Amino acid sequence: MQPHNAESLSEQIAKHISEQIIRGELVEGERIQELRIASELDVSRGSVREALLILERTQLIEIFPRRGAIVSEMSAMQVRSLFDMASLLLGQIVHRMAETWRSHEAERIQLLLEQLNIETSQGHTEKFYDLIFQSMARQHEMVGNPYLMRYYQELLPSLRRSYFLTLNISRRELQESSELFKLVSDAVLIRKSQQAALFMEDFCRHLRNLVLESLTRMKQIELAWARRSRR
Repeated sequence: MQPHNAESLSEQIAKHISEQIIRGELVEGERIQELRIASELDVSRGSVREALLILERTQLIEIFPRRGAIVSEMSAMQVRSLFDMASLLLGQIVHRMAETWRSHEAERIQLLLEQLNIETSQGHTEKFYDLIFQSMARQHEMVGNPYLMRYYQELLPSLRRSYFLTLNISRRELQESSELFKLVSDAVLIRKSQQAALFMEDFCRHLRNLVLESLTRMKQIELAWARRSRR
């Protein structure tokens, strides 16, 4: 793996492992094999360890003495905690956006809405949510609060892991998400900062409920397979 100018080698490795966890290739409770990662990416174990320390801040893994790095559990309680924090951070982000946007930034928000409409019509759930949450992460200039943006950046991988579970939701549910986010955007564009924050809370609550429903179905399937295998 060759280092990219904008990212350190350890950050690139962390992103690689992060994607494996988000997409379920590494499952909760699974130990991260440092040697396998180092061999797979042709990097040193020291670089992998640095990457794991970065990942620990995103809550995707836990590091234990003598046990190494383990993929974090995704439970209903953790999903609720995740969205409680996401709602707070995103509420503050859109609050600031509503207060500070300039004309060229308003045009970008309108373009985002157009792109979201396309993804909604095509039923592309992951692309839809990625567009929203990644665009929020790029609003450093409008928000003007590096602490807020740093905390949100660290939360983003866990958010992506959670909504990856919702890929099989219905078009109706995706359409509802789209309508809720349009309320957020409209409030931002008319500079109603408090309304924008409240609508973002509604949007996060809706997505949280979709994630919890998907998580429950997934756990039920796992339990059914476990029971069948014991027969």
